[in-house]
This record gives sequence, C-alpha cells and structure tokens, in this order.
Amino acid sequence: MAQKRKYKRVEKNIAKNVLGAFGHFFKMIGRFFAGIFRAGDRKLTIMIVPHSQSKVVNIQTNLFSLILGFILIAGIVGSFFFFNTKAAGSSSEIARLMEENRQTLASLDELRTENNNLLQVAKRFQDTLSESLSLMGIAQSTSTSSGTSQSSDLSSLFDMQELAKGSVREIVDVRQLSSYLEGAIQPVEQLGKLFESQGALFSDIPSVWPLKGGIGHVSMAFGQNVHPITGKWYIHKGMDFSTWRSGDPIIATANGRVVTAAFDPSYGFNVIIQHKYGYYTRYAHMSRFNVQKGQSVSQGEIIGYVGNTGVTTGAHLHYEVHIGSEVVDPAKYISVKLSK
Repeated sequence: MAQKRKYKRVEKNIAKNVLGAFGHFFKMIGRFFAGIFRAGDRKLTIMIVPHSQSKVVNIQTNLFSLILGFILIAGIVGSFFFFNTKAAGSSSEIARLMEENRQTLASLDELRTENNNLLQVAKRFQDTLSESLSLMGIAQSTSTSSGTSQSSDLSSLFDMQELAKGSVREIVDVRQLSSYLEGAIQPVEQLGKLFESQGALFSDIPSVWPLKGGIGHVSMAFGQNVHPITGKWYIHKGMDFSTWRSGDPIIATANGRVVTAAFDPSYGFNVIIQHKYGYYTRYAHMSRFNVQKGQSVSQGEIIGYVGNTGVTTGAHLHYEVHIGSEVVDPAKYISVKLSK
C-alpha cells in the first residue's frame, strides 16, 4: 500500500508540473500579445507644419492604425501596377488579334478574287464543252441544271438571305462551281467513251511516225521532186525519212497483215502491210526486215531497220501509203509523230 501511495504522489507531482508549465507558457503568450497591443495602441501625433503662417495641423492616431494605413496604401499601389500590367498585356493581345484579323480579311479578299476567277473559268469551260459536244453530235444532259432549278423554296430563301447578308457569298459561288463540274461529268465521260471507241480506228489506219520514237526527219516529201540520181523531175510516190545512219527501227504505222516481205531491185528489202478500210503501207530500202509474209502486226511493232538497199543514195526509209490502187500523200495521215 505504501508503494502504491508513493506512485500516486509521483503522478500528482508530474501532473502538477505539466499543468504549471502549460499555465506559465500561456501566461507568457498572453503577456507577449498584451505587450504588442499596448505598443500598437500607443498614441502617436502627426504634425503637419506649413511653410506659410497657416495653422499647424495635428493628427492623432495609434501604431495599429498607422500600420493598417500603410498596408492599404501598399495594396492600392500594388493593385494599380498589377492591373496596369494586365491592361498592357491585353492591349498587345488586342493589337495582335487585330493584325491577324486584318491578314485574314486580306486573305479572304484574295480568296474571293480567286474564287471569282475560278468561277469564270468554269463558265468558259462549260461553254466550250457544250460547243464541242454539239459539234460531235453528243446530246447533253440537263438533269443537273433542272435539279438545281427545282430546289425547294426554303433552300432558295436561305440562299437569298445568305446573299443579302454577304457573309457566305463564297459558299454560294462554290456551290455553283460544284454544279458546273457535276454537269460536266457525264459529257466528259461520253467524250472518253467516244475516244475509246475511236482508238481502234486510229490503230487501224496509218497514223503514226514510221520510225520508232519519232526520230529522224523528212528528207524528201511526197509529189514532184528532182530525182537524186537522174537529176530529172519526177513524181515521188512516198515520203523519205532519214536519220543519217542505218539500223534505226521501223515500226508498223497501223494494225495489219504482212503481204510482202522480200527483196526488190529498186526498193531493196521492203515490207508491204495490208490494213483495214483498203489501206496498204510500204516500207522500203531496209537493211533487213523483222517480219514474214502472212504475219499479223500491231501498230508500233518493229518490222525492220533503216538501210541502204535497192536504188538509193544513202540510208533512209521510203514510206508509201496506198488506198486500194491509189497512192496518197502519207503526210495527210501522220497525226502522231511520237509513236509508242
């Protein structure tokens, strides 16, 4: 029991000491704040003495009021500088946005000009296309234009309101351009089909340059010429093509069948090809031919090589075009100089 009472006394002493320490701590804090309050509540007198004979002005205040006044003044001055900086930043941002808006308006004006030019080109294209189709006898479809004209009243009213506002004129122009192009699709497709159907015709008639790659030049034209050997006037029944050398490839100027591939004293090694529609072509003075009689050839296929065989004064190709038994000027049929 004595030991237990001893422990209780020790606990009470510890508790008493702790409570005393806390009480002393709070008293110190209280005295500290009381000292601050007394110092802040100390009366101060501010005297304003004018240089003239006017009355001296006395202003009584305390330290707290003076500190609060300084804080308010510092806050007002700081706010002024803060908002002034913000205003300067906003002014520069507004100036930047105005410059961007000016550039955007300039770009919009340029876009309007280009859009108008494009629309004018589209109109000329449509007129030219219409004339070309009329000359070719191709009927033009008016479904697109009628579909455009039969648009709803609400859509027409909307377009008129847009035009009145003037804000989306370019959109209306683009719609009109789209209508032009849409209307041109079908005629262009018809032209493509026409050219495709005519491609076989161009392949079946002698219409290309007889030397591969379009090389060489015409050394003697069809018709009346001076004979290079006799020096007398005579009728040249073909065209002579020269490259100033032997060995250059000669091609068939149209699809056909080889009816002659032989040597002739005058024409040398020569090839005659029969084509559709009564056409025949002759290729003479070859160094050698690359086909045989009865062989089918295609336009652009190599049939021989430029030479100097037969009656010649130098290496060249003598080329003739016949319709039935008549000899015609090959120049009237050579429409494509560069062959495949």
